[in-house]
Amino acid sequence: MAELLPTLSRLRAEILDDEHLVRALATGRRRGQEPPRFKRVELRYVDLKGGRHLQVVAYDETQAHTSNHAGTAAEEALDDLLGQAWGNWHVDTDQRTHQLRVTKKGEALLHTTERAEPVAPERGHDHAKQRLLPEDHPVLRALGISDAHGRVKPSRQAKYRQVEELVRALDAAVAEGHRAGTLRTPTPEDPLRVVDLGCGNAYLTFAAHAWLARSMPVRLTGVDVKEQSRRHNAEVAASLGVADQVDFVQAGIDDVELPQPPDVVLALHACDTATDDALARAVRWEADLVLAAPCCHHDVSAQLRQQPTPPGYDMLTRDGILRERLADTLTDALRASLLRLEGYRVEVAEFVDSAHTPRNTLLRAVRVRGGARPASSEYDDLVATWHLRPALAERLGRGSG
Repeated sequence: MAELLPTLSRLRAEILDDEHLVRALATGRRRGQEPPRFKRVELRYVDLKGGRHLQVVAYDETQAHTSNHAGTAAEEALDDLLGQAWGNWHVDTDQRTHQLRVTKKGEALLHTTERAEPVAPERGHDHAKQRLLPEDHPVLRALGISDAHGRVKPSRQAKYRQVEELVRALDAAVAEGHRAGTLRTPTPEDPLRVVDLGCGNAYLTFAAHAWLARSMPVRLTGVDVKEQSRRHNAEVAASLGVADQVDFVQAGIDDVELPQPPDVVLALHACDTATDDALARAVRWEADLVLAAPCCHHDVSAQLRQQPTPPGYDMLTRDGILRERLADTLTDALRASLLRLEGYRVEVAEFVDSAHTPRNTLLRAVRVRGGARPASSEYDDLVATWHLRPALAERLGRGSG
């Protein structure tokens, strides 16, 4: 273990290097000390009319606060942040990644990994336009999202945006998992194991590999019930030269057998209860991180039509469109609750604007080791009130309550 101040001094030098810094992120808090003023802070350099500035984006519970600093003001802003009791620092440069975690005793655990290939820092002021995978990326061409000239096809814009935002969510979740210690640190001998259940044409599988492999050893497996999909995806992997890192299996979600349980489970738009199959399999594998973007919710919708509406809620089920939206909400709320009962910390969020896809809900679950699990009373009350039999509950052996 290292002393904290020299380690922070090293990170300070990396962050103040405006030629090589990609981004820095401060999160968490140290126990027993006054918490930082914000939930998290992101730093990067941007080129403005007045020259290069250190941009600091500080997030509280409701909004982001952006400020830009040049010269000594940048040093002062950084020193102010380094003086706060952050629990984790994540610093990306064009050549390497530093991950610092401060222990309960105030000691520094610093892990540094070299990038497989250098990356070019993005200096544009409009950070919202930054893309993890540029339009001319070989993966996007191989998948038919971009044309031969490296431009996203008009008919594939929504798919491009969807995959881009899912990879962004995956990147953030993996980085946070490494910082918090909920995800193990991968090595060349034991890379991060990721499985994409119901991968279809493997848009997410290949995009996730292309991004994650830049900063860590990773092995991805795509699973789909169709043999045609397996053959096609294997050919794409071979054409990209990544067949040794990305493989495909023809199997159902319940039937697939892997050499080792995955660290991360992905499920993009698995239809109806196939999402429940994927979540249940992730729980049985004890996957440390699960990202699922559910598709249609026919199962609960059908149950709502067959069961009497609870007193006082007729307005929510009288019209078909409202009943369908209610089914969506109930399904994902129950999934999140069940995952919490299984020992996961769960967030339900929108991952892409509804203009790009109406199915834009993302379930993000992180396995929590130890600690008391929540009581099931809220879940039990909800299924009893609406007379529901959640598919995920049945797959987890929990019945309807």
